[in-house]
Amino acid sequence: MTVSEIARVDPFHAMAIGRLAYELAGEGRDVIHMEYGQPSTGAPAAAIAAAHRVLDSDPGGYWESTALLERIARHYREAYDVGIDREQVILTCGASPAFVLALSSLFVPGARVALARPGYVAYRNTLKTLYLEPVEMACGPAERYQVTAAALDALDPAPDGLILASPANPTGTVIAPEELAAIAEVCRRKNIRVVSDEIYHGLAYGAPAQSTLQHLPEAVVVNSFSKYYSMAGWRLGWLVVLPEVVAPARARMNNLFLTPSVLAQHAGLIAMDETAELEGHVEGYARNRELLLAALPSLGLDRIAPPDGAFYIYADIGHLTEDSLAFCQQLLRDTGVATAPGIDFDPVDGHRFIRFSFAVSTALVQEAIARMVPWFASRAKARSA
Repeated sequence: MTVSEIARVDPFHAMAIGRLAYELAGEGRDVIHMEYGQPSTGAPAAAIAAAHRVLDSDPGGYWESTALLERIARHYREAYDVGIDREQVILTCGASPAFVLALSSLFVPGARVALARPGYVAYRNTLKTLYLEPVEMACGPAERYQVTAAALDALDPAPDGLILASPANPTGTVIAPEELAAIAEVCRRKNIRVVSDEIYHGLAYGAPAQSTLQHLPEAVVVNSFSKYYSMAGWRLGWLVVLPEVVAPARARMNNLFLTPSVLAQHAGLIAMDETAELEGHVEGYARNRELLLAALPSLGLDRIAPPDGAFYIYADIGHLTEDSLAFCQQLLRDTGVATAPGIDFDPVDGHRFIRFSFAVSTALVQEAIARMVPWFASRAKARSA
């Protein structure tokens, strides 16, 4: 792959769908936003109250909360039985900068980094922006749309790095503990550095997802307050790194991004202990998931990834279209339901997939289903005519 090919960053088509959705809403259309991977709920009430108090008492500035670093370190002990020091935690302005820090700290330009296809669009594009070469591994239903140890071991030459995501975007699939352990063994044996995206931890509909740190302590972990903590707009995340990676990662954070928002740090500290409210959100997602799983066959969508976690369903629409972007645009214009085209997540096969985000209210999921059932039926009828 040439330098120009590596550096070419593709559009994020779901953002364009979102812009169209807001344009239609501005014209008075009733739009249901299922295109973005963000909670429709806000930050926990106690976190918002704390932010109000801080606004009245703290002028703000460049600052990193020691209390929040310690609370995140405690989270790993409590949730995963993994001991880390607070100095191994680096606060970031969301997960996106955390990926920039992680990838640029671990790899030099030209390094090859493996990742699942389908996968989050920004993985591929962030790698390209940093002049790293994405090595996309085709993952289909047989692999539950996830990297496997066998497929990783078969790569020749072995990649320099690997991005894991469990639960994953766009599929919601979770890597089983035994498979995660096998992947860790391959990475250890072949000296493959791992960046583990754990941004959807806490959002699982069976057993909780395991942290890669439970199997590979040298992994770099990315997480955020955007998903489980329902604080996407606050732009607060973190990295967990080994002691020897702290200095290069922190140097990049300080030079590129300075520090996260003071307000977000105060609110995030409170949010981490608002378990009852946050688990209420998860219960809502579980209801929405069940509604969609029950309704999708009536839309003719019976080939989907198993959504073990996160708040997505990734569905095959290949019997209806070969152009998922145009399909999503037409669905939005005709029904007001905004969804994400599969080409964001899979540049090879994504033209026949669509992603639904069910992180909206249950009432909106029910309304979206009511609108989509006749629309999908008409598309199927026209296709077969």
